[in-house]
Formats: sequence, structure tokens, C-alpha cells
Amino acid sequence: MLAAMKARGFTLIELLVVIAVIALLIGILLPALAGARANSKGTLCLSNLRQLSLGWMVYADENKDVMVAARAPNLAGGTANPANHYEVGNGLKFRPTWIARMGTAVGIYPFHEPSITDGRQDYVSPVFVCPLVSEWTDERNAAYGYNYLFLGNSRVTNGKYHNYPVRRSRLATFDQTVVCADSIGTAASYPPSQRLPYNNNSTGHNELGNEAFSIDPPRLSPTSDMASAPHRNGVDPRHQGKVNTLFADGHGAVMGFLALGYNLKADGSYEGILAANNGRTTNKLFSGTARDDDPPRLP
Repeated sequence: MLAAMKARGFTLIELLVVIAVIALLIGILLPALAGARANSKGTLCLSNLRQLSLGWMVYADENKDVMVAARAPNLAGGTANPANHYEVGNGLKFRPTWIARMGTAVGIYPFHEPSITDGRQDYVSPVFVCPLVSEWTDERNAAYGYNYLFLGNSRVTNGKYHNYPVRRSRLATFDQTVVCADSIGTAASYPPSQRLPYNNNSTGHNELGNEAFSIDPPRLSPTSDMASAPHRNGVDPRHQGKVNTLFADGHGAVMGFLALGYNLKADGSYEGILAANNGRTTNKLFSGTARDDDPPRLP
């Protein structure tokens, strides 16, 4: 009888109970593991921005206190004009974006072989790419957007720059002025149900990341510029509902969408042109003055 008891195995019910317990444990652990993975990517993303913060400061130091523009000015002649070619550390590049020039200032090179004829190359250094959207490598459809309307907008209308050059000494509150942040691009103008996946070389306004190298501030005015009119863009709360943000004093912060001053319309798209503060949408963290200033007027 003892031998028979020793030979006895699990019953079907016992086996099912064990399987159910294991499945329950997996169900409990997987979200925790996914959250830990997302947190690690968020930390790495913030580290990227902090590395680049020094580049933003060095650039201004080396350029008579002028802050880097969202993109180098587009002078007459296009790619054939040498004045449109800029050093990015390992060669000349046609009209590089702000992030490439910031990286160059601290020895982080954006491209293997920078081109003087191509305005849309892919970043090769992971510092320029948010690890949570690692496929967003196109320099135009990038992961991080620049506070260009207030810090440096070198677009031209009526023969005048929109807001360039801008000197760093104009900033009254370095610790309350956004330099750059996770960006969603012009997809911000669309309800979430109408947004399409990222497309590296595309120009589709409702695709995630389109023209995301710059960010419009929370409140645009009827007289201000816009990233790709009539499509506004803005920050991307891709890190578990938060936005990794770099400020002018060099500190990085994980910010809420609303805390940055943005607000949503009823359909989930970002609020766009507002003549005045509606009590929710505000440019206080973008203006450089800690006030809800209008973005600079078009010339």
C-alpha cells in the first residue's frame, strides 16, 4: 500500500489548479515587467535630453549668446549655396536641424556621412532618438521637438526672419523655459482615431511624428507662425502619459500634458489658435518670461 501511495501522481484537478496559479502569477507579473521596461526607456530618453542640454548651452556660448534655430536658415540657392552648409562635427550638412547642431557642440555626431544635398537623413546616434519610438530616426520626422517659436525661428516672410536671432539673455526664467520635449508632430491636429502610424520619409500630416523636429507652444495666436499651417503640432505624452522635457537651465523633467500648458478639444485633438488664455491653455513654460505671452507675430 505504501508503494502505491508513493507512485500516485497529480490528479487532473490538481494539475489545473497549478496551471491556473501560474497563469495568475504571469498575469500579475507581466504588467509590472512592461511598466519597468517602459520606465527604463523613459529614463534613457531623459538621459539623452540631458546630454544634449550641454550642447544647447555650448552653442549659445560659441555664437554670441544666440540660441540655435529650429533649422538653419534657408538662404537663396538651396543646396548649391555653400552658405547653407554647416559643420556637424564629421562633415558639412545642408541646413541641419537644431538637435544635430546641439549634438555637434558636444561631440555627438548625428550622421555617418552628412550630406550637403540631402535635407532628410536618418540619425545614427541613439542620443538623437527616443528609445520608446526607436524607429523615429528621420531628421524631419524626429522624436524630439524644439520650442522654435520663442527660441529661434529662422523661417522668412517678407524678407524678415520670423524670430531669429534670439539671444539667450532674453530669457527671464531659465528653469521655467522649455527648450525641447517629446514631440508628436502635426498629428496633434487630428483626433486620435484619425492618426496614422509613423512613416519615416513621409509628409502625411496625420501620421505620428510628421515634422516633429519642432513643437508649437500650447497656445497659438491668429498672428503667429505654425509648424505646418493649418496643422499645429505639440508635445507627445508617450511615456505612460508623461512628456520628457528639457529646460533652459539644463534640468530634465517628466511633465504631464496639462502641466505643460496644453489642452485638448472635445475630439481629442490639440487646441490650436486661441486669441487669449482660456484658463487652461497657456504658454507660461514656453515664453521665456513665465507669462502667457503670445508667440511672436509673423513679419
